Amino acid sequence: MADTDGLLDARDFGTSAGPAASGFHVKGAHGQDWGLRNRLSRIFRPDTGRTVMLAFDHGYFVGPMAGLERLDTRIAPLVPDADAIMMTRGALRTSIPATTDAGIVLRASGGPSILRELSDEHIALDMEDALRLNAAAVAIQVFVGGEHESRSVANLAALVDAGQRHGVAVLGVTAVGKDMVRDARYFRLATRISAEMGAHIVKTYYVEEGFETVTASCPVPIIVAGGKKLPEIDALTMAYRSIQEGAAGVDMGRNIFQSDSPAGMLAAVRAVVHDGLKPEEAYEIYKEKAAGAA
Repeated sequence: MADTDGLLDARDFGTSAGPAASGFHVKGAHGQDWGLRNRLSRIFRPDTGRTVMLAFDHGYFVGPMAGLERLDTRIAPLVPDADAIMMTRGALRTSIPATTDAGIVLRASGGPSILRELSDEHIALDMEDALRLNAAAVAIQVFVGGEHESRSVANLAALVDAGQRHGVAVLGVTAVGKDMVRDARYFRLATRISAEMGAHIVKTYYVEEGFETVTASCPVPIIVAGGKKLPEIDALTMAYRSIQEGAAGVDMGRNIFQSDSPAGMLAAVRAVVHDGLKPEEAYEIYKEKAAGAA
């Protein structure tokens, strides 16, 4: 058992300073090999250093949820407007045109369905297949505080080793169980562990208090998960605050493909992330596109 009696709470996160200049647009990647930096540039736009990732990997544990009944007709038309797309290899091979320019992020962990303990995951993708599919990155759940925490961290480490050998980035996804506290202190712990184990990108949730300390204390880019479906203006507000508080982008799924106008919502999110529009301004883009599609 670790001796935690002498640990002091972190205090100085330097949130006003921003990341140190490195000459490369992706935080923490200036020392990586050319191939890995090139793949990161497929995910993060070089002109902004940010990304809008469209996530539709949910079917690997929940099946055909609302909005994902038909990947070929509901999701494929949205792909050209996303910087990167996150899905399983099965979804990519069957439903996404090979002409896409989006950065490919493949779900690399799996095992249990929503009917079982979700932290009981294993690596479910070989890096050779990721290369065969021209992936820019692979994604894996990390269950800090979960029943199978140690295995999930070991899974991440093994995937990072394979990624470093082949120049493929690894996205560590902060998995939060329903009984876990969602606050800045927990997310500082979970995101930092993923980064320290070698993840090149970390995906986590936004919290209203102290989120800037989460982004500041993580040495690699943080992208924010959309989470459950919110009213469009609320989702745009979350995206705006995330970027203002140090996130390098968003990875949204339900808040796009379950919207009344998925294309309109994706355009609005892009305006927030890349153009700096405020939520109310971006919401007008959403409404205009929704009205035009009606």
